[in-house]
Formats: sequence, C-alpha cells, structure tokens
Amino acid sequence: MRHVRLEAFLASCLAAGLLSLTLVGAVPSPASAAPALIKIALVTSETGVASQEFFNTSVGFLARIDLQNAQGGVNGHKIVPIVINDQSSLTTVVTGVQDAISQGVMGVVSVTPFMFNAYKYLYQAGLPVTGGFFDGPEWGTQPYTNMFASDAGSVDPKYPANTAFGLFMKAHGGTVLGSYGYGISPSSTRSAIGTAISVRHAGLKVGVLDTSIPFGGVDFTTQALVAKSKHVNAVYAGLDNNSNFALATALKQAGVKPKVVVFPTGYEPDVIHSPAWKNLQGDYFDSEFRPFSVPDAGTRQMAAALQKYQHRPPSQFPSYNIYESWVGADLMIKGLQLAGKDPTPAKVIRALRGVKAYTANGILPEAIDYSTIFGHDLPKSCGWYLKAEKNSFVPVSSQPFCGTDIPGTTTLTG
Repeated sequence: MRHVRLEAFLASCLAAGLLSLTLVGAVPSPASAAPALIKIALVTSETGVASQEFFNTSVGFLARIDLQNAQGGVNGHKIVPIVINDQSSLTTVVTGVQDAISQGVMGVVSVTPFMFNAYKYLYQAGLPVTGGFFDGPEWGTQPYTNMFASDAGSVDPKYPANTAFGLFMKAHGGTVLGSYGYGISPSSTRSAIGTAISVRHAGLKVGVLDTSIPFGGVDFTTQALVAKSKHVNAVYAGLDNNSNFALATALKQAGVKPKVVVFPTGYEPDVIHSPAWKNLQGDYFDSEFRPFSVPDAGTRQMAAALQKYQHRPPSQFPSYNIYESWVGADLMIKGLQLAGKDPTPAKVIRALRGVKAYTANGILPEAIDYSTIFGHDLPKSCGWYLKAEKNSFVPVSSQPFCGTDIPGTTTLTG
C-alpha cells in the first residue's frame, strides 16, 4: 500500500551544488504593530511532463489557506500563499526553491516528483518541508529531519515490500499475478517489484513481472498475449493513467479476464467520463486518502472549503494531487499553530517533530507520530479501495484495507 503512487519520470537524479543560504521566515513584529504576514510556498509541476497529474495541485493548497485565513489566520498572522511551478524540470525546481527562500517563506509544501533535486537547499536554509513523500528517500534520510511527509509520515530508505496488495488480490480470487512498471522510473519499478513480492508472500504465483514498459507506452498487445499464455488472473500496473487504461483495453481485447485488477492511479472524477471508463468496469483503484464517498468531519470540511474558495463542487471529488496539497498545507498550519505567536522556521520544525497523532482531521487512514517515525514506515500502511462500476467509483468498504512491511525485503534495484 505504501507504493509510490506516481512515477518519478526520470531514471536518475542530477547532483546539485549547494549554495550558502540565509535562514528566513516571519520576523516578530513590535507589540504595537499588526502580526507579521507568514508566507508559505507550494512547489508543484503545473506544466511540463508531470502536469497531467499536477496541473491543478494548487486547488487544495489555496483552499486550505483560505479556510485558515477566514478563521483568523494562525495566532493572528495572516498566511500568504505562494505557488511555484517547477515546470517538471530538475533545473527549474532548484530555481523555484531558491525563489521561495528569497521571498522569505516560513516553509514549503512539496507536491512534485522533482523535489529530490532541491531539498538540500531547504535543509541548508533551515526551512520545514511538508507534502508528498513520493519523489525520493530524503523524507526519511538523515540529516534531513526538516522533512515531514504529510501523507505517510516518513520513508524507509530501503523501500520494503508490503503485505497489502498480496492480501487484497488473494481475497478477491487472484492466483497468478501480472505486474507492470516503467523501466525508466525507479518508483514505478519499485511498485511493480513490491507487488510481486507481496503476492508471493501471500502464497500466490507471479506469472509476469515486466518492468521494461517504455514511459507513457500505450501499445500492450504483446504484454496482453503473454499474460494470457501465463494464465494471469490478477493484474497490477504502477503506470500513468494512459498506460494503465491502454493495458486494461489490451487485456480485454486479448480475452484475458482477470479476477482482480488494481491501479494505484486513476481515482479521479474525469476518468468516469473518459472513453476508457467502459474498459475499467470491475477494476479496483486505491486511495491513500479518505474518499469523499466515505465521509467524516475531515472530508466534509475539505469539500466545503473546495466549493467555497475554489468553486469545486463535491461531485468533483479531489484527485490525488489535490489531497496532497491540502494535507501538506494542513500540516504546515499545524506546525505554525504549535510554534506560538512569534513563529520561526526552527520553532515550526521543533513543533512538528513533537506531533504524535496527526490524521489531517481524519483524512489519513492512520495517525502519524512524527516524534518517532523518521526513517521508518508506519506500523500499518492503509488505504481505501474503490471499484469502477457503471457510473462511479464505489468503495469496497467504509474501512481502509491495511498491510505491514515484510521483514527483510527491499524493492531497490541496482
């Protein structure tokens, strides 16, 4: 379940030279003056190769900050949001982070697959970082304890396999797995390998483990025929939507009738009205965040804020990236609240490292203890499965499905 939900889009990172940076943040105001403004930056990929997933990421970030400002800000401080587009570029993510630092931000929310090339600048500047853990292991690697993964708590740099996918596929009748990943993307490869390990651990067979898919590929004629010859009846594909949906179509055309198909991406409102929808009927999609169709106080608060401040109705339930930016902003706000009336980046980092039960008001399936989690996975990794039915995604259960790390395993290659 702790697979990386989207591909890193690049085969390797480039080394980045470190600059000497100055600690920045809100400056305490004199008692007679109004509380200083607090700037928070979101770094995401609104354009470029990653924009298909991230083009509207700011929706969640801005709605959460608008909601907080409507409630009086944080300890009297108004929050000023800054949205930085890294253009899906290793170079621009660095200049974007440097721009945020130069503007005097208190912290950064990262919802980009490219932060692995810029996080060292934020560490040197002493700034807290919240957001999505999916870009690299820095979220759990010493000495970068300024990093707070608001979706998963932290990262085990060994990326162990998890029991969740194997248990889910076994419970739904799968016996022989076909698992697929992009060869150029370490995260996609890891997710495909991890699913194969999970399935074997559950007592099932692996018929196909194919991590040679070309990035963005949509021709799966050969893969479908191989899956048929190997009697595959359980399918996992850690690919982008266009590739996943092309695979589903090719399997159907080849006469493969899986008992269970799981996609880690694609739980998005636009998919329901896409040409691919008819070929996805009966397939499962998982979500790391509580779906709006399984409501609680957190989802109701989020839905109301998205509608009021971003004019996004509840029927347009949030996609993965919008959840990420909402939760990233929420955790940063929590750190600011705990840091007191005159916050500094160092105070925010110290405050967040003392948070012991964070759930984003119930949007996360498991509480995160930031005082103990750094460098480790959560004890349980959970998420909700939703099935593609005639007109909607239908939750398999109101309760999340959970798994645990498999001791002694790693999905790292090379």
